[in-house]
Amino acid sequence: MQYRRLPIWVEPGLSESDATQSPGRAPGLRRTLFSTVAVVSLILTFLWLGEGSVFAQARTNSTTGYNLNLGFNLPNQPRDVDIAIRILFTLTLLTLAPSLVMLMTSFTRIVIVFSFLRTALSLQGTPSSQLLIGFSLFLTYFIMAPTYQRINEDALQPYSAGQITSQQAFERASGHMRNFMLAQARPKDVEVFVGLARMGPTPPDQLPMRVIIPGFILSELRTGFQMGFLLFIPFILIDFVVAIVLMSLGLMMLPPAFISLPLKLLLFVLVDGWTLLVRSLADSFKV
Repeated sequence: MQYRRLPIWVEPGLSESDATQSPGRAPGLRRTLFSTVAVVSLILTFLWLGEGSVFAQARTNSTTGYNLNLGFNLPNQPRDVDIAIRILFTLTLLTLAPSLVMLMTSFTRIVIVFSFLRTALSLQGTPSSQLLIGFSLFLTYFIMAPTYQRINEDALQPYSAGQITSQQAFERASGHMRNFMLAQARPKDVEVFVGLARMGPTPPDQLPMRVIIPGFILSELRTGFQMGFLLFIPFILIDFVVAIVLMSLGLMMLPPAFISLPLKLLLFVLVDGWTLLVRSLADSFKV
C-alpha cells in the first residue's frame, strides 16, 4: 500500500522546500494560532478583572447593608399569611376572569343576539367577530355597572379599609352576583339543576352557586335564542318576497341574496336597528 503525501500550506513567496526546511519562518497557520491564543488570553483577563470588580462591589454592598437573600422563608405573622392568600386569590380571579365574564354576566345573551343579527343580515364577516365581542364587553360593563357598584361599596371598600375579612368580602360579593343571576334566570331552569343536585325545597338566598350558575346560563341561552328568532322574522320576509319577485320575472339564475342583502341593510338602517337592538338588550335585564 502506498500513501500519498498531502500538500502543506505555503506562505506566498516561499516554496514548499523553504517552508519545510526553514524553521525561522513561521507559516500562516502558526501565526493564526498565535493570534487566537492572544485574543483568548485578553478575554480571560478582562473577565478576571470584571469578576474582581463585581466581588469588590458585593463586599461594598455587604458593608452598607444591602444583602441578596435567595432563600424561601415561610410567613410567620398572620398578616403575611393574609397577604399570601390575597395574592393567591387575585391570581385565581385573573385565571377565571374570562369564564366569569362570559358565564356570570349579561355577556352570553348579548353576544348570542349579535351573532344571530349578523346571520339574519346574511353577512359573513361584517361586523367582524372582534368588533362584536368588543362591543359586547362594553355593553356588558354598562349593564353590570349597578351590580359592580354595589359590590364595590359593600365588599371591596370595607375589605380595603380592613373592616371585614376576605371571607366576608367574598360572601357579600357573591351575594350580589347571586341576586343578579336569580333575577334573570327562569325558576324552571333553576329547578332543573335543583332536581339534578337532589336538593329539597330551598329558599333562593340559600341556593349554592353550583346550582344558580348553570341555571342562569341555561336561561340566558333560551332568552338569546328567542330574541334571535324575533330578529330573523323581518329579514326572512324580505328573502321570501325577493325570491317570489325573481321567480315571477323569470330571473332564476340571479341569486336572491344579491338583491335581498341591500334591502336588508336599508331596512335595518332606516329603522335605526342598532339603537333598537341595544335598547332592547339593556331593557331585558333586571338590575
